[in-house]
Amino acid sequence: MLRYSPLIALLVLAVPVLCGLAGTVLPAFGYLPALGGEDFSLLPFEELFSQTGIWRSISQSFFIGVISTALSVMLVAGFVSAWYGTRLFKKVQYLVSPLLSVPHAAAAFGFAFMIAPSGFFARLFSPWLTGWERPLDLLIVNDQLGLALIAGLVVKEVPFLLLVTLAALPQIAAIKSSHLTQSLGYGRMAGFLLSTWPSVYRQIRLPIFAVIAYASANVDMAIILGPATPYTLPVRLVGWMNDPDLKMRFMACAGACVQIAVTAFALLVWILIERFTGAASRSLAAKGNRYTHDWGFRVTASVLMTASALIVFGGLLVLALWSVSGLWQFPNTLPNTLSFKNWMRALPGLSQPLITTIIIGGASVAISIIISLACLAREQQTGRNGGNRALLLLYLPLLVPQIGFLFGLQLLLLSVNAIASWTALILVHVVFVLPYVFLSLSAPWRAFDKRYDSIGAALGSSNWRIFWRIRTPMLLRAILAACAVGFAVSIGQYLPTLLIGAGRFPTITTEAVALGSGGNRRIIGIYAFMQMMLPFIGFLLASTLPALIFRNRRGITGL
Repeated sequence: MLRYSPLIALLVLAVPVLCGLAGTVLPAFGYLPALGGEDFSLLPFEELFSQTGIWRSISQSFFIGVISTALSVMLVAGFVSAWYGTRLFKKVQYLVSPLLSVPHAAAAFGFAFMIAPSGFFARLFSPWLTGWERPLDLLIVNDQLGLALIAGLVVKEVPFLLLVTLAALPQIAAIKSSHLTQSLGYGRMAGFLLSTWPSVYRQIRLPIFAVIAYASANVDMAIILGPATPYTLPVRLVGWMNDPDLKMRFMACAGACVQIAVTAFALLVWILIERFTGAASRSLAAKGNRYTHDWGFRVTASVLMTASALIVFGGLLVLALWSVSGLWQFPNTLPNTLSFKNWMRALPGLSQPLITTIIIGGASVAISIIISLACLAREQQTGRNGGNRALLLLYLPLLVPQIGFLFGLQLLLLSVNAIASWTALILVHVVFVLPYVFLSLSAPWRAFDKRYDSIGAALGSSNWRIFWRIRTPMLLRAILAACAVGFAVSIGQYLPTLLIGAGRFPTITTEAVALGSGGNRRIIGIYAFMQMMLPFIGFLLASTLPALIFRNRRGITGL
């Protein structure tokens, strides 16, 4: 059966995306017989471009995607070039790594609670430094330029880019290259950026493209932090898709096609930026300047990286504090009283979304881990890993904007009466969970010492027995870590749950984003804090279960 595992993975990843794209493009050109669209036309696009502020929404989506990604890459490149191989780098790495598990919505709420005019930053310095006795009348969150959304995307995407960079560095002997350039008289940052970073960048190019696709088309963070007059294009599209007037779906699909074009244009602009920066770096290298005076840049890179991590941690702590706060008037730094009454009132409404979240996350992770293990076992049998084509397939659901194919997928599922079902919702989650699970598990699997398999085979064990009695115990920590990553990804899925679930499967994430417009910080804090705790519990179990299961075999837990 392992022979068919790559085909199953192909079907799971590619078919929903391609069918969804087809289901989006046809209504965008007026063809949707179920709603009376019998002929092809450009009327949906004409209606789209006649909407008030549509070009501003489109431009905001483009610039937010490109600028937030550029800032994230610059911050990661600057920090890695300044401190890779030092003790400070390891400390900051341990500080930033846990942030990968924080869902985007929870991070956005925490960030909003920190930077709002009545947020924690303003309270921390008021009134003793600022003199403010009441919050300033400033539009910081939901500003028209999208600066809050850009900053929120940066602090959330930096941990992801840093971790994929860390995975790429050992493959190119970065330490040796850095020492070589320093021996030639180059400053630490200049030597790394001119000699090592180009090779690193080639390794992380697809993840950067995925970041651009998400940043230019995200919905949940844009609802919480983004501009509201008008909303960014993806947020407006979701509103049109859920409009009671079914005719709006033609225009929504046309807008989804425009969003795909916006993301594609953002990727094209990024490729041009790549070529420009590549030519600029070669020109600087040819000049032979050593750029040794980089201490100020190194300190700035470390401060910005540490600050981005502390802001997220601080926001999560503020969420927890709001969830148990009593009276908390501005400019008090801390609430006057603490109470669990908020939790007691929220628990009845919290139980069903919590159960739904756990069921969907657990089922999608179980399916993804089975497919991933089967594909890796098949790879071991054949000795072929698929190369760049397989990697591109894995990133396909991440490179195509969710809104670009989920609209069409929703319409297709409606046509076969399969919408708002557990099966459809879980399988859609698998589309986004599987790439992360496979990428998390593939490196430990491929690094496994095959001599253990040879010893088992020499003792007469079958391949199945070797898998369960040798590989699985020794790779249990990696398998559970991949499950924890997949569970965190599933928890953070807002748009797939909203569209494919048709609002009938409320999860912690969908409820938290919906409550965001209500302004009740205590209830928002409860839901966002719970959204943060679920991935934390998953990673806690992943780190502790191997030690408990193999408590009589201490040596195996370190493998």
